[in-house]
Amino acid sequence: MYVDRFSMGPMLIPIARDLHRPFSAVAQMATAYFVLYGAMQVVYGLLSDRFGRVRLLRVASLGAGLAAILSAAAPGLTVLVIGRALTAALICGLFPGALTYIGDRFPFQVRQRAVSDLLAVVAVGMAVANLGAGLLAADVSWRLGFLLPGLALLVLSFVLRRLPESLPEAGARPPLAQLRHLATRPWMVFLFLVTIPEGAAVLGFFTFLAPALEARGTNPGAAGAVVAAYGLAVLLATRGVKRATTRVRPHLLIAVGGGILLLGLVVAALTQSVAGVFVASVMCGLAYATMHSTFQTWATEVAPESRGTATSLFPTAAFLGAGLCTTAMAGLADAERYGELFWIGAALTVPVVAVGAFGRWRFPEHDESDAGGEVIGGGIAG
Repeated sequence: MYVDRFSMGPMLIPIARDLHRPFSAVAQMATAYFVLYGAMQVVYGLLSDRFGRVRLLRVASLGAGLAAILSAAAPGLTVLVIGRALTAALICGLFPGALTYIGDRFPFQVRQRAVSDLLAVVAVGMAVANLGAGLLAADVSWRLGFLLPGLALLVLSFVLRRLPESLPEAGARPPLAQLRHLATRPWMVFLFLVTIPEGAAVLGFFTFLAPALEARGTNPGAAGAVVAAYGLAVLLATRGVKRATTRVRPHLLIAVGGGILLLGLVVAALTQSVAGVFVASVMCGLAYATMHSTFQTWATEVAPESRGTATSLFPTAAFLGAGLCTTAMAGLADAERYGELFWIGAALTVPVVAVGAFGRWRFPEHDESDAGGEVIGGGIAG
């Protein structure tokens, strides 16, 4: 899933050149992906609360695989945008489904450690996506950057048959009642609203790092290799976050991660050189593993009685923010005014971190003994 999503950044300029379209037009592909990825999250959350997590994971991976193959075969930009939108609308059910599955099966006391393990796998996908997509676009064809993840998703749909189902509790509310219920939960509303700009800061501005480097003449393969440091940083940081959760309060993780993100965007604003983008990529990855993962874990806690829907609303908000960011910043990227673009990202990060950390500090802690079954995968506590 993350190979598919993070492969787009290094390929935007090669696609624009191959299809003979301006960068701003090709950026619509990323916007469509982010918006549909976010908008459909809540649909999968509602369905998973009604029909089960694993069943939805299998259907989503099968459909997304077919849509990714359509993207690879697209003859022009219109079909490519449609293919990306369809891929996003289907693949978006995978990560929140996995996160909800963790919420069902792991007690809250060890849940962020389990989330950290999930993010470690995500980090590998991020690194492979940025490195592989850049190399494929430079040396073979950008179409393979969509085809290979599509084939992998088809295989995943088959493999998921072996995963034990996690069924929703009997008597789950109807979909509209679920949403009305969550709309009455102040902390759910707060988290949703703060996550929109958080998603823009963490996910949206990162999309422009590889194009910023390519705009200075760097080969797409080399640009992808530099930005792949993001995934490696997430992989390493998740190990530290897993240990830190027993000693560091969540609001401090948000504050520290947000400060690192701010520094990364400032570096990117000051220089779009190889060294500058490398440092910015590392810092953005560290921020993802600390700040963003803490928000993700918080989403599993705000409404445990409607966890599937509540958890899905988090990426809905995050990718809505990312989609708004890519749309709003496309003009600056088209004009190669990347310094201004990243300064805007840095300015946005400050209130996001302040409000998010304060909210998490005020959020009442509780023992969620009713939140799920036993700990599975015994090594998680180690």
